Amino acid sequence: MTSACQHGAMAEVLLVDDDRAVRESMAVALRRLGHEVTAVEDGPAALAALAPGHRCDVVLLDVMMPGINGFETCRRIRVTNGLPIVMLTARGDDTDVVAGLECGADDYVVKPVSPRVLDARIKALLRRGARSDEAPVARLGELVVDMAAMRVTRDGVDLGLTPMEFRLLEVLLRNAGQVLTRAVLLDRVWDYKYGGDSRLVDSTLQRLRARIEPDPAHPTHIHTVRGVGYRLDR
Repeated sequence: MTSACQHGAMAEVLLVDDDRAVRESMAVALRRLGHEVTAVEDGPAALAALAPGHRCDVVLLDVMMPGINGFETCRRIRVTNGLPIVMLTARGDDTDVVAGLECGADDYVVKPVSPRVLDARIKALLRRGARSDEAPVARLGELVVDMAAMRVTRDGVDLGLTPMEFRLLEVLLRNAGQVLTRAVLLDRVWDYKYGGDSRLVDSTLQRLRARIEPDPAHPTHIHTVRGVGYRLDR
């Protein structure tokens, strides 16, 4: 196995899948598209590949694996790491999709998936994670939102938002007082120009509220506009 996600390619990808044939064919295809790929077979190997000192841009994580499955692996990664995670699932129903998103995944794809679709998802995640039109520090109630550092703090304590959670907050904050539909948020946050799964928006929004709202069940910052979308009030 190559060392985890060596620097210098279009993206440094950690691919986790217990099916050797799928893992190897997907790795070859992504390398042909210009990515550096480290391919491992299970959750423990993925966690080892993300140990301090190793560099990685995005994780592609299979759901159904023996031992530590993709959901638990995702949870463990999220304890210390905010890098983008894409879940690879054989099923597109709510059970796998919602569970994966609630574990902290930023996106998901249903297998089998075209390497070019994966390539597009990777690029969109990294493009959104890196984008910063300006670098102000904004205040949202008791929160300090540092656009340049992509960090939100309360009383000096970092709330540990993932890149996509921060990007969602940033888009809502830059459009404070406006109702943004799920379609608009999919476009501006996930770069889905021609539709996408609204579950991405709802699940990420739910996680964001859990981090920034004193009482997520009765939010003071991000409000749901039923049948339309979401609005942030400053």
